[in-house]
This record gives sequence, structure tokens and C-alpha cells, in this order.
Amino acid sequence: MKSNVAAHSFDKYEHYDPISQKTIAFRPVKAEKDGERLHTWMHEEHVIPFWNLNISFDDYMKHLQRFLKDDHQTLLIGELDGVPMSYWESYWVKGDIIGNYYSFGEYDQGIHLLIGPSAFLGKGLIYPLLLTMLYKQFQCKETNRVVAEPDIRNEKMIHVFRKCGFKAVKEVKLPDKTGLLMACERDMFERRWKNWQANQF
Repeated sequence: MKSNVAAHSFDKYEHYDPISQKTIAFRPVKAEKDGERLHTWMHEEHVIPFWNLNISFDDYMKHLQRFLKDDHQTLLIGELDGVPMSYWESYWVKGDIIGNYYSFGEYDQGIHLLIGPSAFLGKGLIYPLLLTMLYKQFQCKETNRVVAEPDIRNEKMIHVFRKCGFKAVKEVKLPDKTGLLMACERDMFERRWKNWQANQF
């Protein structure tokens, strides 16, 4: 697999969600455009415990620039009806630290995410967002599995992943956290996606 696969996996993607009746869009992060916004989100109370990036603006920009240069992942802003409200890291397991913890497939993908403004919390919006992201990731025909490793303490996020088709694999001791490795197989996702579109989620 070439390192530039991640780079062309996302340009900008839009999808009208019939359940939330909102247009969901994902676009690549631009440091100059999004740096201040992301830095602010990293200081939200619900984000701090799980991301640990409540650092100075200068230090965060150095972190962001380093991540943007890492070609195994694509950093994205998630929008609802044109309003930026979430941050996503879509990555290839090959080349990522999580690849040291299980026997991965050549085209396995992974995902990290957060909702930024607290006004968007608790409204069920995470489900159409995550399902749409998974739908986009599974557009790579060679991808049969998407993984996540939420912090073991993050019960809400673990519940969200389960509802969207992920199954727990095992706890993993990562450098910055103890995570729960979870995996969503293509066939399970396709059932979840079909149920969501039919409003039978």
C-alpha cells in the first residue's frame, strides 16, 4: 500500500442525512483556517480528559503541523449544515501504533474523533456523523475493517461505537492511555447503515 492512499481518500465529502435532516460534510483540516478553532476545542471540559492537548496555542500548532505531515492519516473537520463542530482523524492501521496490537489487514482503517462545541453534545448527532464517516471509509473496496481505541474510561464513546457496529476486541496499553480496541467489520457496518437509513436504528 502506498503512503499516498490516505491523502486521496478524502477531499471533501458531503452527505444529506435523512434522519437528522442535516447535511454532513467532512473536509481536510487547514492549519491557518482551523488551528485556533481546534485549539479551543481541545480546551473543552469534555475533551480534555481523553485528548490531553489542553496546551498552549504555539505548542498545539506544532502538534497540528506534525500530524498534518504524517501521510498515514488524514485530519478532518466535520460540519453540520456548514457549521464546523467536530474533529476526525482517519488513518491507515498500517503505519499506526495500533498496528502493533493486533494482526491487521493491509487496508484496515482507523478513526479518532471528538465533538468540539458542547452545544452539540447529547443530541444524538454523533450517530449520523460516525456512520457517515464509516460509509466513506468503506468506500475503499479493499477495506474490510475499521478500528477504534477509545479510552477505557470513555463509556459514552464506547457505547456509541458499539451501537454503530463495533465489537470490543481487547484492552490495549497505549503510550498515552489504556484503550479498548474495537473493530467494525464491513458486513456489520452495512447492516447498521441500512437500518439507519430506514430509521430502524
